[in-house]
Amino acid sequence: MAQFYYYQFLLFLLLPLVAGENEISIPLRRARLPLPLDPFNRLSGMASASLLRAQLLKKPATTSPSTRAALYPHSYGGYSINISFGTPPQEIPLVFDTGSQLTWIPCTTKYICQNCSSQANSIPTFFPKESSTSKLIGCKNTKCGWIHSPEFLSRCRNCLPSNSSDCSQICPPYLLVYGSGSTAGLLFSETLQFSTLTVTDFVVGCSVFSDGMPGGGIAGFGRGVSSLPDQLRLKSFSYCLISRKFDDEGESGSLVLNGVPDSGNGEVSFTPLLKNPIPAATAADATYGAEAFSVYYYVGLRRITVGGKKVKIPHKALVPGFDGNGGTIVDSGTTFTFMEPAVFEPLAAAFVGQVAGKLNRSGQVEVLTGLRPCFEIPDSESNYSFPDLVFHFKGGAEMRLPLENYFAIVGTFRPAICLTIVSPNGAAGLGGEGPAIILGSFQQQNYYVVYDLERERLGFRRQSCS
Repeated sequence: MAQFYYYQFLLFLLLPLVAGENEISIPLRRARLPLPLDPFNRLSGMASASLLRAQLLKKPATTSPSTRAALYPHSYGGYSINISFGTPPQEIPLVFDTGSQLTWIPCTTKYICQNCSSQANSIPTFFPKESSTSKLIGCKNTKCGWIHSPEFLSRCRNCLPSNSSDCSQICPPYLLVYGSGSTAGLLFSETLQFSTLTVTDFVVGCSVFSDGMPGGGIAGFGRGVSSLPDQLRLKSFSYCLISRKFDDEGESGSLVLNGVPDSGNGEVSFTPLLKNPIPAATAADATYGAEAFSVYYYVGLRRITVGGKKVKIPHKALVPGFDGNGGTIVDSGTTFTFMEPAVFEPLAAAFVGQVAGKLNRSGQVEVLTGLRPCFEIPDSESNYSFPDLVFHFKGGAEMRLPLENYFAIVGTFRPAICLTIVSPNGAAGLGGEGPAIILGSFQQQNYYVVYDLERERLGFRRQSCS
């Protein structure tokens, strides 16, 4: 999830570059199905296949072929995908983020990443000069307006209406501010390779400086013209997030572009994708104002139950107001689900009330982890149970979380178990800006989640993602 600031500032871009190349390929295998031996079944199967084939030829499918790639979990809390840029291709791992729109990558040999979770010299970096297809975006290019307002671009030299034909100035630098840090660089177009998919003239940020970021770049899968789904004109995308117990071990879940939204074994529950009532704006206008909320995927969370009992939550927390505040979004870039105090406090109280008398609170662990409530696990207590946590969405869809998706065991000598939902300290009143609930990736472990962009709906089902 990101908020955006854009200022013009001085960047040193004439930096020495070194080469890098890496290609990825994913094998495809054809499945062969034996025909039934029974002649009646065989003829019936042929007849059905002939009808289906005729329907296809009479009305060809327009769905784009699907593309599949691996999603890797990391100890910093996010999931990453590998995308290649340039000619020849240079592979870069990027954080998969449905809460921001611009895709950016670390650029040049002088890339600086301070206060980052990875050492700067270990971060895979893109080298534009080693690519024959790298092109800086100019001020006159309409794609520069994806991240800068017309008012801001009016100050570009040689780009005024009177002499716009002589516009040689590059698109001004960007500065993106996220919840955890920031990054800055220039906008350029490049060839993108994602698994079996190749896209030319993809607009991507070339960052030369970052602060407080996970280490690599970000693949922006949110809403907006600069987002990866919008640039690739995706009709859908889906993912399956593998358990966090595989962090940094090389095991992966999956990300699929343009897959069939309701395919696979097991029923998929759908709920409509909603939009914030605040009108969408260019990224340049999306500072800490409400315009940034147009990037997010909102869903209609109707109620939350703990142990089958409805949690009393203010209605205005569940529905975005005219000021853009409130409501629920789904975000792969947030680790633990976030709730405003007005939502979290009654939820935590529900757990405490239903666990009271069974397990004791562990205040020490709560201070050390920043999570609450936490409960001590007695040595003699080998079997213990907790109330179910269920999210009920518009349209009847229910996300009934398994225990490991909302509680985590902390420590080994004197272990405790803590609720993995976070909230800012303060009064329980609803006064925070932005979404009141952010459904994070920890709660989405081992769920198949599909964003049906064509039909504006989000679907999910519980399944193993390993």
